[in-house]
Amino acid sequence: MQTCQSPNFEDVNDARSNAMTGFPPALIDGYRDFKKNKFSDESERYRQLASQGQTPETLVIACCDSRAAPEVVFNALPGELFVIRNVANLVPSYNPDGEHHSTSAALEFAVQSLKVKNIVVLGHGRCGGIMAALDTSTEPLSPGDFIGKWMGLLAPAAETIAADQGMTGAERQTALERVSIAYSIENLRTFPCVSILESRQRLSLHGAWFDISSGELWVMDRETKEFFRPSIERA
Repeated sequence: MQTCQSPNFEDVNDARSNAMTGFPPALIDGYRDFKKNKFSDESERYRQLASQGQTPETLVIACCDSRAAPEVVFNALPGELFVIRNVANLVPSYNPDGEHHSTSAALEFAVQSLKVKNIVVLGHGRCGGIMAALDTSTEPLSPGDFIGKWMGLLAPAAETIAADQGMTGAERQTALERVSIAYSIENLRTFPCVSILESRQRLSLHGAWFDISSGELWVMDRETKEFFRPSIERA
């Protein structure tokens, strides 16, 4: 009588992996390292996050640029940050018009459901979206010109800064990157759920700018809107 043997799942998985020729190998390699190292080291934390849900205290609104990931910049553990990423870390003003608003939807969830205590708008140096806003001669990337329309949110500020001949191109770039952070913070306050909680001191709004080339973080003074480098030396 022939017996039924259990399949060797490792062999099955290897066979499936070999068949997945369309999936980027670098991602499989990265996942393999993550599973064996980081996940293994923090498995209990992941189990708690799975069973108890996420309770991040901070929402970070950042650019989708691959060089400025908030979780990396702030050395955050899984579950510590709720992150929204879009082109140039912009926040449109509150506009309940019935259309689709992904940034507003994620903001609503973070504030109303997760009840975050802090919102940080994180900009960064050499931002491609900001560069496009300053160079109005750039041809649209597609007939829809989605980037051009999105960066149009900064059009008044971009026009003023672009016309300032007292600055170099790099200075104009940095200036608009930082102006965009203050702009997004002001737009955050147009959302009733944000403004009400901020007035009750249950929610704090912050701005920061990350220099990719030097790794320096600059934090915005909430009163003056000027940026400064915080001390990172431990007391």
